[in-house]
Amino acid sequence: MMSTLDHALAGELTADGHRLVQRVYYEDTDFSGFVYHARYLHFMERGRTDYLRCLGVEQGALSIEGDTEGLMFVVHRMEIDFKAPARMDDVLTVLTHTEKAGGAKMVLQQEVRRGEQVLIAAKVVIAVVNAKGRPRRLPEGLAAQFLGAAAAG
Repeated sequence: MMSTLDHALAGELTADGHRLVQRVYYEDTDFSGFVYHARYLHFMERGRTDYLRCLGVEQGALSIEGDTEGLMFVVHRMEIDFKAPARMDDVLTVLTHTEKAGGAKMVLQQEVRRGEQVLIAAKVVIAVVNAKGRPRRLPEGLAAQFLGAAAAG
């Protein structure tokens, strides 16, 4: 169970999925003063991780009662559109929602915004694998949890 501090740091579930606010620090920028393109991957990873956390899914201890196969999530594919740059001290919002959850994959849509302006739009395909790294089905209850996140917000 998340503490009050954990909950505050993890963002929030909304009617559209998950929302996480992040500030851009000097370490996130390159020589131009803009956010280095690879840093957006960090922002989006934090968004996905905290989305799971807000759903009550702890990746480090992800297991299903009576299941010996193991269950892990691995990024399989990303499609990213870089639309506009962020700068140091900008306050960004990382939005994450589930488009599909079932079979051996999940598809998440993510955006990084500054205010209402979309800076990054990404489609992230997550493979569901067992402890040996082989594909496995996402349990129906967990799939329903991801698909029901927007309705629960």
